[in-house]
Amino acid sequence: MLTLAILGFLYDQPLHGYELKSRITGLTGHVRPVSDGALYPAITRLEKAGLLHRRTEPGTGAAPRQTLEPTGEGRAELLRRLADPEQAEITDQIRFFTLAAFLHHLADPHQQAAVLRRRLAFLEAPSSFFYDGDGRPVTAEREPNPFRRGMLLVARASTAAERAWLTETIAGLTERNGPAAAEGPSGAARA
Repeated sequence: MLTLAILGFLYDQPLHGYELKSRITGLTGHVRPVSDGALYPAITRLEKAGLLHRRTEPGTGAAPRQTLEPTGEGRAELLRRLADPEQAEITDQIRFFTLAAFLHHLADPHQQAAVLRRRLAFLEAPSSFFYDGDGRPVTAEREPNPFRRGMLLVARASTAAERAWLTETIAGLTERNGPAAAEGPSGAARA
């Protein structure tokens, strides 16, 4: 997720390390804060892999500032990761939101719709935070614990809102770009 966020924000525009950290923190919030101990080694790793370029600029004071931007390979890596996200980037809400924040960089609406369909399919599968002795998901209506019931009700509302957004966005991509947006990569219609 950190690599995706770094490449995504730098694809938007070149940034200094502090600006990059602020934007990542704004995206992931208190749920998954980014520390200097995680961010700067990740930047160094991406730079050594040839995905980032560091440019020195004069600072406002005496110290020069380091501006980061993706290389051509870094841009290509971001687009690859957006077009074919790992399963955890579909199933984990924070990772998916990080992916969605940069999905507009994919120029092909068919690819955008395919990623959104994967998330929608995941949300439509029965799930819960809690399972009964037979392995069935526990619903809010069957949960006697008021705190767990609250978690289930909030998750249900959030999932319903996300499903509605996904359905609307997929339909919009399909309408604007023809029936191919409703198909998978092989051209076969998707359910």
